[in-house]
Amino acid sequence: MTETASPTEIDGPNFDSARSEMVARQIRDRGIRSPRVLQAICAVPRHQFVPAESLSEAYADAPLPIGEGQTISQPYIVAAMTEALRLEGRERVLEIGAGSGYQAAVLSLLAREVIAVESQPVLASRARLLLARLGYMNVCIEEGDGTLGWPSRAPYDAILVAAAAPHVPQALRDQLAEGGRMVIPVGEMDYQELICIEKAHGGLVRRSLGGCRFVPLVGRCGWQRSSVNSLELARE
Repeated sequence: MTETASPTEIDGPNFDSARSEMVARQIRDRGIRSPRVLQAICAVPRHQFVPAESLSEAYADAPLPIGEGQTISQPYIVAAMTEALRLEGRERVLEIGAGSGYQAAVLSLLAREVIAVESQPVLASRARLLLARLGYMNVCIEEGDGTLGWPSRAPYDAILVAAAAPHVPQALRDQLAEGGRMVIPVGEMDYQELICIEKAHGGLVRRSLGGCRFVPLVGRCGWQRSSVNSLELARE
């Protein structure tokens, strides 16, 4: 089982310095301008959300494996997706693919409430415990099929999907509030386009945020597990 390091093992001034440099070089220098987003990412201890064996790479310019075939996203991608949601502090946000809980922690500092759905029981449990221990009390981690959203708490002012879908799931379209925004990677399993969708007058307005590569969004309205397994076998 992948384990995260305990706070006594990983807290310290070197991580503060590494985090400040990450925000400056990987995020601000690449065009992220929102002061609130920069502040939130600077405040969240990313090293708490990576496995112990990846601790030295916690602030690297790359995604990192967190177990169960999932990753913690590259810091710039976290920032770009978060900025695109244009959160003001009063929103209810749905995150699909909670993973380690890092993205949810960032969102929690920018919105009123975050509901994060994770399909892998081990990751969901670990993220739930970690976020509670670190004091992110406005985040709720739910275990389930993220392609179906979380209808009992809908509608959502913003939806962030941290896994690649072949198309935008209808359930997520339906659960997005009027005037709300969704950021989601859409495309093939090996390469996607990151798009921002805004619901206006019942319709959806799209704009591209550029190319990207995420792990597949597996579920009833996403990629099927058999397709993902076939791709993984082909890579071996």
